[in-house]
Amino acid sequence: MTDIKAPAVPPATVGDSTGDLDIVPVRNYGRWIAAAASLLALVGLVGSLAKNDNLHWDVVGTYLFADLIFDGLGTTLWLTAAAMALGLGLGTLIAVMRLSTSPVLHGLSTGFVWVFRGTPLLVQIIFWGYAAALYHYVKIGIPFTDVSFFQAETNTLLTPAIAALLALGLNEAAYASEIVRAGIQSVDPGQAEAAHSLGMRPALTMRRIVLPQAMRVIIPPMGNETINMLKMTALVSVISAHDLMSNIQDVYAQNYQVIPMLVVASLWYLALVTLLSVPQAWLERRYGRGTARAGHASPLRRMLGGASGLVGKNSKEEGR
Repeated sequence: MTDIKAPAVPPATVGDSTGDLDIVPVRNYGRWIAAAASLLALVGLVGSLAKNDNLHWDVVGTYLFADLIFDGLGTTLWLTAAAMALGLGLGTLIAVMRLSTSPVLHGLSTGFVWVFRGTPLLVQIIFWGYAAALYHYVKIGIPFTDVSFFQAETNTLLTPAIAALLALGLNEAAYASEIVRAGIQSVDPGQAEAAHSLGMRPALTMRRIVLPQAMRVIIPPMGNETINMLKMTALVSVISAHDLMSNIQDVYAQNYQVIPMLVVASLWYLALVTLLSVPQAWLERRYGRGTARAGHASPLRRMLGGASGLVGKNSKEEGR
């Protein structure tokens, strides 16, 4: 019986498997139509605003770099930095108290978060601004006695800037405490147990072991809180704290150019938020290096990475 052998197949060379194939990408016509319509609408909106005489761009240009605006910017930045420092420091303490096994500490911290997170920030700003109507004097001494170590008028101590700082800082502490508490609880409990087995006290364990590991969860939302705080400082204009929005309101109360002055405020807030977004994005990438996917890289890095990949691909093809 004769064996029938299959015809020999020549081995495929590199590039033959795809050299004869025509790879045609999928046409996403709907995506292109939506992009073109969006760009057309954006161009139309920008064009209508640029040609709108009611905006009074000459007024915008006059006050955009005025000294009064820079004075308000200084107060806004100072309030943002000081309120975030107060909120983060007090919020960390409150978060540790909420995680404490002591019912007194847990109850006090829970009540603090309940009050300052449950009432509107605008109400808190007005309350601190008019606290002198409730207490005419601020006294420090022994309760239920006439012994007093310090006494001063409330209006003298609680200036509009200090009242704004207390309102913003205490409100931020309530939200920051929840962020810090979530970060602490994200750390594996075995880390603390291992530190305790080495003889470390709970306070030292929290400071040296738990909090450094919790920063990966704490930093990104805290960056968002900083940006939000910058915008929330506009609310202190109700007590005339001489921030950016307060000075803007003083100007349009005299020249009645409300919309142009609001455009000035919006441009400065947009510029400041853009500047704060750069370190926020850097911190998010830095602290998320262990878990972030490649798609979370910055747009510039993705563009450079794509260009280098394309160059590498072309060089390989030329080498063949």
